[in-house]
Amino acid sequence: MSIPLVAIVGRPNVGKSTLFNRLTGRRQAVVEKQPGVTRDRNYAPCLWRGRRFTIIDTGGFTLEHSTLQKEVRMQVELAVAEADVIILVIDGQEGVTPDDADIAERVRATGKPVLLAVNKVDTPDHVSLIADAFRLGLGEPIGVSAIHGTGVHELLEALYEHLTDTEEPTPDDEAISVAIVGRPNVGKSSLLNALVGAPRSIVLDEPGTTRDVIDIRWRWRDRDFILLDTAGLRRRSRVGEALEYYVVLRSMRALSRAEVAVLMLDGLDGPTHQDKEIGRYAEEAGRALVIAVNKWDLMRAQAEQEGGPRADEQVLRKDYGIALHKEMEYIGYAPVEFISATKRTGLDSLMEAVVEAAGQHATRVPTGALNRTVQAILGERQLSYRGEQLRIYYATQVATHPPAFVFFVNHPRKVHFSHRRFLENRLRDAFGFIGTPIRLSFREATGDRSPRKARA
Repeated sequence: MSIPLVAIVGRPNVGKSTLFNRLTGRRQAVVEKQPGVTRDRNYAPCLWRGRRFTIIDTGGFTLEHSTLQKEVRMQVELAVAEADVIILVIDGQEGVTPDDADIAERVRATGKPVLLAVNKVDTPDHVSLIADAFRLGLGEPIGVSAIHGTGVHELLEALYEHLTDTEEPTPDDEAISVAIVGRPNVGKSSLLNALVGAPRSIVLDEPGTTRDVIDIRWRWRDRDFILLDTAGLRRRSRVGEALEYYVVLRSMRALSRAEVAVLMLDGLDGPTHQDKEIGRYAEEAGRALVIAVNKWDLMRAQAEQEGGPRADEQVLRKDYGIALHKEMEYIGYAPVEFISATKRTGLDSLMEAVVEAAGQHATRVPTGALNRTVQAILGERQLSYRGEQLRIYYATQVATHPPAFVFFVNHPRKVHFSHRRFLENRLRDAFGFIGTPIRLSFREATGDRSPRKARA
């Protein structure tokens, strides 16, 4: 079942990004910057009362006819077309404007659920500002203050009624669901055809629950897979920027239904901004990840022409992998496989990496082994913050898909980013976790989490 998409729309400067940050619980930076203009292209996975959804922050929608505004408007329209629920944000202190009325008419015409959020209702004196929004004809407006957080609970409760129940991939599923994602022209369709075109090929080809995502059931080495195909994206728009936005939306849809993501890169081009964006979303969504570098045959031929030590195949692979993980260090755990989709080389190695990543995604570490490892880690290096030692009394794994751990410590608020990175690296050294993100959280130790019990 696909995780719902929720699009936040509205004209410029009504507080869409502030509301986005409030709903996601963090200040998320602008994804793309260009000289002279900042354009928000943000999306993040969210959870409310056990129901998951992906929220999309869009650019300000206006009726101006400049080239820039046409591109921004196209991106907004694509997000609206893709969304399951729409949140229209207006500025309560300015009242309903002609642009608000135009946007309301457009979103109402989609026939999709629309929630009307009247922002900047910052004090009790501002509550009267909500009444003006009734004339937009979108039902009862919800007054919120995105900057202060008031009214956001009511907005989420209203949103909850329109969210479908979703299920995370579980180890009980017989088939491993795999999303092949990436930008246009990197060879996704060629890879899919190369995989299922073999004698062990396709079992069933059927439309998925999401438009343009096709479920292909396939068997490889006595293992069942569901390949989620997101091909055919580049015909949807003539506008390059809108196309890029659309590709990411489609990739998000596929990732929301997958256990493992295969992020395809063009080996001759290296990772682009869009590649990095999709990889970051896969990490945030907690999906297992394998990077497939396509056109390995051309890369090797190019290296042989250049000569020197880089002509050695293993050296070329190692150097490329190091450089790739340096650029995309937030997914440094993802194995890098080198393939040629057209030559059908490297496919078995790729699928072996997918199977391993799926298994690592489901890894559960026994509590005893985990705590012995943690104590050994602390023996290697004492963690401190501003001269005060950070003590870890006890650790336990609380979830899989991806593996998640809770550490009971003396001062959870003093856990620094460097502490997290150090602990994650050492846990990976000890237990692998190849191809899967892991989650670390820290809680204050209580009486029953004593050092004596931790050592037992």
